[in-house]
Amino acid sequence: MNQTVNSIRRILLTMVLALGIGALLILAIGENPVDAYVALFKGAFDGKLRLGTTLAGFTPLLLTSIAFAIAAKAGAFNVGVEGEVFLGGITAAYIGINWTFLPRPMLYLACFAGAMAVAAAWAFIPAALRAYYGVNEVCTTILMNTVALYITSYLVSGPMSAGTANAQSLPVTVTLYQFMKPSSANVGIFIAIAVVVLVILMLNKTSWGYKIRTVGFNPSHADYVGINSKRVFISAMMLSGMLGGIAGCIEVLGVHGYFLNNFATGLGSNGMLASLIVKNNMAFTPFMAFFLSVLKSGAMGMQQATGVPKALVDTITAVFIIIATMETAFQFAKKRKAQKKGKEETA
Repeated sequence: MNQTVNSIRRILLTMVLALGIGALLILAIGENPVDAYVALFKGAFDGKLRLGTTLAGFTPLLLTSIAFAIAAKAGAFNVGVEGEVFLGGITAAYIGINWTFLPRPMLYLACFAGAMAVAAAWAFIPAALRAYYGVNEVCTTILMNTVALYITSYLVSGPMSAGTANAQSLPVTVTLYQFMKPSSANVGIFIAIAVVVLVILMLNKTSWGYKIRTVGFNPSHADYVGINSKRVFISAMMLSGMLGGIAGCIEVLGVHGYFLNNFATGLGSNGMLASLIVKNNMAFTPFMAFFLSVLKSGAMGMQQATGVPKALVDTITAVFIIIATMETAFQFAKKRKAQKKGKEETA
């Protein structure tokens, strides 16, 4: 309980510091920080369009942040969530366009199942390379993001092209209901929340979740007690990929209605940032994802109302990362100092 309270206090302090530094930057350009932040939150919540835009932006960010966090629990640094979003989206678009022989309920299921399967298969590659050959997954996932982007760009510019000025596919024949028009907020947000709840319950209440946490903490110990650390690591990465695939499917079926080239640019990195800021805490990651989506969606309103550039939001996000990194560095230094002291006392 005390640890939870301390974590909440630390996150709130980090948010206050980041917003405080942002306020100083606003003052430096001759604007009123109070007016700027009021305009920012109005831009995120004032009216159905703005609130709906915030919710629509939160949906994929929630899934990509949890996707990164679940991989981190197994000891992986999955930078490839963005590529998995792209491939999940293009798979959902292909099925939604061409598999019209299926009844509508089955077609919805096929779109999600296909997106999850392809994204999981994509995540399997760096996972297997890391588990069996020791290849660093950060390098492979970064490179594979580019490959995924080029694959989808080729498909919507060639075989799946709608023939429009912007590279995109034909419209899908099934879409997710948008409940807050004229925004693109859709029922995908409820699907995302349900999936995230199930993942958190799985991680904390099942034997598979225990194995994932054990492998992430100490894979050698996991092998010693009879857990196949390689298999568990790969399965966790594939689950992370599935979440990215679901995000891509929701964006295609719920927001655009077709696959739009480069639609997921930034989703993976922003989700990764949301998870890293709270140190991959599965309970706090959704709240940080929502806060970042508020900042992103309200930035344009702030710029239009006050003249403060929306790039300030990127600065505030960067400050989040700097503070979190500094805290981690201090904890590491403190741990090293304690270990050194312990060795000296033993000697």
